[in-house]
Amino acid sequence: MTNRYYSGARSDHFDGALFFNPDSDKLPGGFRDLYRWMRGEKRAAWPKTWPSPFPQAKPETRVDGDALRITMIGHASILIQTAGLNLLTDPVFAKRVSPFSFMGPTRVNEPGIRFEDLPPIDAVLLSHNHYDHLDIAAIKQLVDIHDPLIITPLGNDHVIHAKVAKARVKTGDWLDSVPLRNGVTIHFEPAHHWSARWTRDRRMALWAAFVIETPGSEIYFAGDTGFHNGSNFRATAERHPILRFALLPIGAYEPRWFMEGHHQNPAEAVEAFKILQAPLAGGYHWGTFQLTNEAVDAPANDLATALQTAGIEAERFQALRPGQVWDVP
Repeated sequence: MTNRYYSGARSDHFDGALFFNPDSDKLPGGFRDLYRWMRGEKRAAWPKTWPSPFPQAKPETRVDGDALRITMIGHASILIQTAGLNLLTDPVFAKRVSPFSFMGPTRVNEPGIRFEDLPPIDAVLLSHNHYDHLDIAAIKQLVDIHDPLIITPLGNDHVIHAKVAKARVKTGDWLDSVPLRNGVTIHFEPAHHWSARWTRDRRMALWAAFVIETPGSEIYFAGDTGFHNGSNFRATAERHPILRFALLPIGAYEPRWFMEGHHQNPAEAVEAFKILQAPLAGGYHWGTFQLTNEAVDAPANDLATALQTAGIEAERFQALRPGQVWDVP
């Protein structure tokens, strides 16, 4: 097979043609598994609209020094403001996350920040190319208005440049680093997932988590990931033992036979939180687009149960809602 997105040397997660998760037999399901899921599994009914209890935020232009402000936009789109920089993760402002304009998961709440209210965006951290994480229309708008540096794993530059030729893109492999200004460095960390924009480009581009290193602290963004016995979290904890804050996905996890290899559930997210030893965490990847079977509020409820079982105070790991602003101590 020819990889039209990336060519490079073999590694422990690239076989010369496709990327893969080391020490794992969890590959994305084929048509038979998809048919079994769609026809044989009952999906919870989501409301057509599920507004956030928080109003849409209007961020300050900059947050300087050691201050850290997290503003939830929705799903995996989060504004991180610290050290005088504005960083945006997996920006999606579309009403639908799908290759089709007429079908696919539809947004049930408005973005927690209106696009026109974004502060100047210095960098975009793009974890992978699934439609619920890579919104090409949003990338084009960001490039036209803000001209951010887009930091993304290997191969995703091809996807972006095919539609947004003038985008400034810096790619990296797991454990690579990209320096920004003000003493901030972005580190690529491993994640347990996959990639695709269509049926014939599966795993042609890499996926990743990120650590944002600033002069005062380090912030972890997991991207999209399965738990995979916690191995990637343990590896990151060894490299970055003093995290100030962790952003962890908690949604799109049912049914487990189909989703376990790709999306961790809230109980696993709590285990990841314990492994990383961050004092605080925010949960995302839930409550905006129905991707899987669980109810719209199940991730938050399951997270509360998992925290209680683990003896962890609920305020330490919050399920973030659009528009929620968290000034992290």
